[in-house]
Amino acid sequence: MTMTDDDFLDLVEELQRKIEYEEEKNYSKIVIHEYRNPTYFGVLDNPDLFAKVKGPCNDTMKITMKINNNRITEARFWTDGCGASIACGNMLLKMIKGKTLLEAERITSEDLIRSLDGLPVEHRHCADLAVDTLNKCLKEYEK
Repeated sequence: MTMTDDDFLDLVEELQRKIEYEEEKNYSKIVIHEYRNPTYFGVLDNPDLFAKVKGPCNDTMKITMKINNNRITEARFWTDGCGASIACGNMLLKMIKGKTLLEAERITSEDLIRSLDGLPVEHRHCADLAVDTLNKCLKEYEK
């Protein structure tokens, strides 16, 4: 039996529906929105601050920032991690934009998880990775 183009497209659509169903079962609407629409994904040219951290699950996150008058004026993140890592990076940068460095330093993993309306236990390390990368970035400024 040979698969037609229509059969193949039907199979792809069915797989996509299953993936979306599993996502909606496991993640909040906010998490899904953030990783499907990451507005802060990328790397800034000539950043004032840069940090890169490899997490315990081997995901890597980078954060680049521009600072003006002790405020974060621009920031971008990059990760090779899963959707939860993308959501955490994007939401964290939304949280810090326009904040002072001290205000940004006070953000915890729990704050980030609350802003995402929760994360499954097995993906909470993604919030830690994002916050750890931010904190490393901010420590670079102190030097």
